Amino acid sequence: MNNLIFQPAYKIAEMIRTHEVSAVEVLDAHLAQISKHNSKLNAICTLDEEQARTKAKQADEALAKGKYWGKLHGVPMTVKDVYETAGLRTTAGYKRLKDYIPAQDATVVQRLRAAGAIIIGKSNLAKLASDFQSTNDLFERVNNPWNLDYTAGGSSGGSAVAVATGMAPLEIGDDIGGSMRQPAHFCGVYSLKPTDRRISTAGHIPEVPGQPKCIRHILTPGCFARSIEDLQLWFSISLGTDSRQPNLAPVPLDTPSNKSLQNLKIAWTNGWKEIPIASSIQSAIKSFVSNLAQTGTYVENWSPEKFDLGQTLQLYNLLVAQSMGHAKPWEVDDLWQVLPFMFREATQGDKTLRNLSNLSQLLPSLLNPNPKKYFEVLTERDRIIAQMDEALENWDVWLCPVATCTAFTHSAKGAAIDVDGRKIPYLLASGAYTMPFAFTGHPVVVIPIGQDDTGLPIGIQVVGKRWREMELLSIARQLVSVTKGFQIPPLVYTP
Repeated sequence: MNNLIFQPAYKIAEMIRTHEVSAVEVLDAHLAQISKHNSKLNAICTLDEEQARTKAKQADEALAKGKYWGKLHGVPMTVKDVYETAGLRTTAGYKRLKDYIPAQDATVVQRLRAAGAIIIGKSNLAKLASDFQSTNDLFERVNNPWNLDYTAGGSSGGSAVAVATGMAPLEIGDDIGGSMRQPAHFCGVYSLKPTDRRISTAGHIPEVPGQPKCIRHILTPGCFARSIEDLQLWFSISLGTDSRQPNLAPVPLDTPSNKSLQNLKIAWTNGWKEIPIASSIQSAIKSFVSNLAQTGTYVENWSPEKFDLGQTLQLYNLLVAQSMGHAKPWEVDDLWQVLPFMFREATQGDKTLRNLSNLSQLLPSLLNPNPKKYFEVLTERDRIIAQMDEALENWDVWLCPVATCTAFTHSAKGAAIDVDGRKIPYLLASGAYTMPFAFTGHPVVVIPIGQDDTGLPIGIQVVGKRWREMELLSIARQLVSVTKGFQIPPLVYTP
């Protein structure tokens, strides 16, 4: 079975198209994998087996008649439970949506179906996509396939686990501060966060149905996969303007330069000076960079001179608070959940580090968003984006850590995380290296580059230029050649 379920999506599509395997056989293999492993991982929260079987049979019948649906003809997929799926429950892990059945697909789902994909279910997540662990009010927490006692990350933990364990060859998630990149790092898979306002978010929650469209910046749909080729495939399918979201940038697909490793100029950093990272991650990055240098690639330890991490994190937090303030109705239960988290975040961990993000300033913005403050943050964001664009101009890509640590044990939201004996505040431990690129909107690919001493995966962020995703993916594909690539978690590996 592993020979089929751990094939990349583009290869599965080719096998179906050439009649090497039927869509029904592919679906059966993935449903069997879900049946075998999901009860201990909780990656899939809603399964649409009956409809999926009908669509797989129709896919085979269509091919027999010479009809080809598209690049993902007959390929089964799961979708993060923040995307509306017509006729299929969409909850976002939120009690008020436990029985919500959308009438229309989110645009990204619609485009996958148009390419021939078969949606087999929804993947588990953090409540309203708002945590670095995947827990919510409706479903069991998502467990890491490398060690069940550890988190898979969040908010797209179920998505990363589904791909890592062969439950799905391809998954769409979303990223507002690291919600795809951190789970990819924790679970050992690839992910792509495109440029801000590149892919439509129409039909995406956490704007609870009936609420106004509040999150108009930094939120980006993205993809999990086990190969760079699948990220490229998803991006080409999902790209394009959308009448449901008129503020999308009408930027055409870029043409990659296809530079060899020897012709690339790559910057790398082993961490911000303010935020320490685990020694195991430092070692993995140094080893990866050393391997690149041995191929003749030009690599240089570098960080932008004008980059102010503390200011960027505080502006990011303010923008999220201002944007999320009206995304859902505020209830008493929400306040009782937010206050303990904010208290832990403000009091646990290294005091110097806590001052970097200064969450105490956010509660007024959450409870009473201020339009003037919102526009001031956007103005500062424009300035920082321009600075980052200028800084990256001389580099093909910039390599950065994904998080301060590898996956950690399931923890209370806001509890400090131990990193080599130092207590790192919760949000900084997972988001200090991802939130800046969410704020500036630059595209990022995460690739796995190794494991720590306990066998947990380590990934690295490959940061590219805005609007140049195909160039970024082309470079990432070259970088993968000096890694071991995707590794199947031992928990699910059966020869």
